[in-house]
Amino acid sequence: MYVVIVGAGTVGSSIARSLSDTHDVAVVDLDGSLIDSLMYDADILGITGDGTDVGVLREADIGRADIVIASTDDDETNLVVCGTAKTIGDPLAIARVKRDKFVRTWEASMGAFGVDHMVATNLLAAETITRIVGLPAAEDVETFAGGLVQMAEFEIDPTSPIAGQTVEDADRYESLTFAAVFRDTEDEVVIPRGDTVLQAGDDVVVIGSPESVRTFAHAVAPGVESAENVLVIGGSDVGYHTARLLQEQGLTPRLVERDPDRAREIAEDLAGTTVLESDATDRGFLERERVEDVDVAVTALDSDEKNLLAALLAERLGADRTVATVEAPEYVDLFEEVGVDVAINPREAAAEELTRFTREHRAESVAILEDDRAEVLEIEIDADSILVDRPIRESVADLPAGAVIGAITRDGTFVIPRGDTVIERGDHVVLFVDTACLDEASDKL
Repeated sequence: MYVVIVGAGTVGSSIARSLSDTHDVAVVDLDGSLIDSLMYDADILGITGDGTDVGVLREADIGRADIVIASTDDDETNLVVCGTAKTIGDPLAIARVKRDKFVRTWEASMGAFGVDHMVATNLLAAETITRIVGLPAAEDVETFAGGLVQMAEFEIDPTSPIAGQTVEDADRYESLTFAAVFRDTEDEVVIPRGDTVLQAGDDVVVIGSPESVRTFAHAVAPGVESAENVLVIGGSDVGYHTARLLQEQGLTPRLVERDPDRAREIAEDLAGTTVLESDATDRGFLERERVEDVDVAVTALDSDEKNLLAALLAERLGADRTVATVEAPEYVDLFEEVGVDVAINPREAAAEELTRFTREHRAESVAILEDDRAEVLEIEIDADSILVDRPIRESVADLPAGAVIGAITRDGTFVIPRGDTVIERGDHVVLFVDTACLDEASDKL
């Protein structure tokens, strides 16, 4: 497969690196230093130039491309790239956009702008935030198979009741699979067995029905209740969509926006959200709004510095949990180290969605974990899969050691994976896969 990526920023570079070992990849960017850095790290064709220029695209051999991914930080540029690519060849054209107005136009007329698939960065980030808000103590949450399957990652706190327990003792849930453990003291991903001890500081990945995952969440952190009182700080696109999604779930969030025109616009559009016009870094204002009663404070302001300040201030004043958006991926760990409970990088959410379209077997959904140390994939089983028409205990022997079958759905129902469960053609299987064995697992699935 030949993939042309326009934009060598965080998203484009991440996808290029993940594809370069198994596919032909060309990357186009105006910044020659980004291209040089990427060419040093990965086996790609790098081209310095304007991706909206037909001549530059021809230099990238756009005519033979199977997929074109337009992933610059400018929405209009990405749309022009896709439209131009379609005039030269017939690739699968994917555009990353931030503003939802383009998404609405595209959804109203599929194929508009010459785009086959549109990935809305801010909306994806808001969806990620909403899932985390809805699951107590979770650091990461993804849904698969139309909502029938949920993956969640939890950090085991020293005070957690399951700290020090074996997986066998902690596994009291019929429709839950302990898929992996990320441990700081070990470089490799730990695939848990019954005698694996869950240590304080471990990040545990579980896959199962939403009900079982939620029950496990309460076992991990019994003192953390489901969020009812949510404060969204910032009326950016991410903040707006977060409030909108929360009110669609029956909550009544509060949203703080400093700009009076933007605050009025959001208030008129979101009847189920209480919009407050104020500066959310004003300690007195937060105290008057009783931030100590807030279950989750979400910061979605226009800079990482403001998001960090607002999140730490909310935490200091008593908010139970804080979730902050972070534009610079290198700041994600820093945010969490200094006290923010969960840091969300919108570009990472976009990279997950874009990665799905580059899979040889077209994974239905993809979740990237721990800076690409592992992935969770949803695969529809076809006649060529090594899993089809075989019991799990027999077929898993042919999968690499870093692959774990987490859940199965069949005809819209959840199937608990057991050793004697026979996977059928058309089943949707959700797997955890260590990145080190991803290509091997993909070839067999």
